[in-house]
Amino acid sequence: PFQRYTGQYENWFTDHRWVYEAELRAVKALLPESGRGLEVGVGTGRFAEPLGIKTGLEPSVRMREIARNRGINVLAGVAEDLPFGDDKFDLVLMVTTVCFLDDTHKAFREAHRVLANGGFFIAGIVDRNSPIGKKYLKHQNESVFYKIATFFTVGEVVKIMRQARFTDFMFC
Repeated sequence: PFQRYTGQYENWFTDHRWVYEAELRAVKALLPESGRGLEVGVGTGRFAEPLGIKTGLEPSVRMREIARNRGINVLAGVAEDLPFGDDKFDLVLMVTTVCFLDDTHKAFREAHRVLANGGFFIAGIVDRNSPIGKKYLKHQNESVFYKIATFFTVGEVVKIMRQARFTDFMFC
């Protein structure tokens, strides 16, 4: 749906500007002060650009084009098979990407693999048990995007992250 409904995706950020800005602030609060970052599922670059992340990975051709116009170096690919060597990034970011992964366990292992020692993995999710998560679930079949999503709880994501050898968790 991200390839087909790119315009609708972009419009969400305008129509829900206050939510988008709150999400940006939450991610920014967790970002390391410096280092090389990668956003997996970069979409159109709505997070990478304002957060100063220069490298992205995105399967949708149309979204990659928009992200490139925002100054992001975007490669084609998926989270489960990152086209980067080991220990290449100080930060891996996934914002509202986890619910669209085909294999969350493999994607998190890949994120861990490409992170340098001491690197940060930030996963911005819609918690299935949160008020917005419950609303999205109730109307899931009405959304061109969320009808294919699998929502997780924070606890479930932390468990998968631990299995991928992540430690030292912070929440915002």
